Amino acid sequence: MPKVSVYNILGEVVSEMELNPKLFDSEINEAVMHQVVLAHLAAKRQGTASTKSRGEVRGGGRKPWRQKGTGRARHGSIRSPIWVGGGIAFGPKPRTYGFTVPKKVRRLAIYSALSSKVKGNNLIVVDQINFEAPKTKEVVKMLNNLKVEGKALIVTATPDSVVYKSARNIPGVQTAVADSINVYDLLKHKTVVMTQEAVKKVEEVFA
Repeated sequence: MPKVSVYNILGEVVSEMELNPKLFDSEINEAVMHQVVLAHLAAKRQGTASTKSRGEVRGGGRKPWRQKGTGRARHGSIRSPIWVGGGIAFGPKPRTYGFTVPKKVRRLAIYSALSSKVKGNNLIVVDQINFEAPKTKEVVKMLNNLKVEGKALIVTATPDSVVYKSARNIPGVQTAVADSINVYDLLKHKTVVMTQEAVKKVEEVFA
């Protein structure tokens, strides 16, 4: 069973915590993580691009000239795709890009992402994050004390407006709630900072 040190916001080790091996010590499966990240990004696409086909462009109801005898090529409508101002052939239409990934695959991807953070020493557990008021400098100070470099994801057990407001102006720092973490956010950020309660919540929801 993997163990991690538990820090306070001053960067001092205060205890140790055992982690659920199913979530934090499983085999890292890059293929399923890739599949889940693709599904996540595809679902975020708007899919609102739209063009008009020859049946939707205004005009063109009359044959521009008779079929034979003019010496010109035969045409049935001035709104044909080969005419200037005509419709678009095979143009984009509003659509949904998202696709469904099986629940077991999503769970396996979460296990792999969390395990990769533990094995890479990029998971930091803190006993609690309790700021009296929203202060950006408090989060900066905490991250410096924990020696966090690069992008960081701060995970709390429940929605915490003080932590959210304190971290939202820091480039590369994002907050999340334990029961709504996803593979994309875990992999996007180099370091994951979790409270002890958040770890327990993650084990309760995803185990």
